[in-house]
Amino acid sequence: MPTPHVPPEMMLIADKKGEKILRKKTAAFDFSRFTPKDIRDLVARMRRIMREANGIGLSANQIGLDLKMFVAEVPDAQGGLKFYAIFNPELEKASKETVIAEEGCLSIPGKFGDVGRAQQVTLKGQDRNGRPVKIKAWGLLARVFQHECDHLNGTVFTDHAKKVHDETV
Repeated sequence: MPTPHVPPEMMLIADKKGEKILRKKTAAFDFSRFTPKDIRDLVARMRRIMREANGIGLSANQIGLDLKMFVAEVPDAQGGLKFYAIFNPELEKASKETVIAEEGCLSIPGKFGDVGRAQQVTLKGQDRNGRPVKIKAWGLLARVFQHECDHLNGTVFTDHAKKVHDETV
């Protein structure tokens, strides 16, 4: 079985230091502490790490940063990829209708489990310029938003999974 590629910056739940960081609720992103270049560099770095690990989402605490922000890149309706960088995200609404699907996590390589998530969510937060954003999402995008918001609140998918199993080839 091939070992999943884990970038060196990635915090792992199996590591004591990684678990401590991943289990802690992150601090609000304070735009006054960062220059626009710092923010661009952070977003670019997180996007690179996410892609290098073949992920579709990455929260700041997954690379050891106590910041409430995440990046995600998910297929859109036109067959392309839509990139998101969301700061201070909050799930404002979640549908009562849930869907169970298999999830994995870059911080728990090689493990997967079925997780029930809301089919639709409304996410509010800020863009990289600090402007308010509100996104209505469903399907995979809604799942990714919920997964990443969980990370920022110190929760990982295995906390919700009915059964966790190793990756099969």
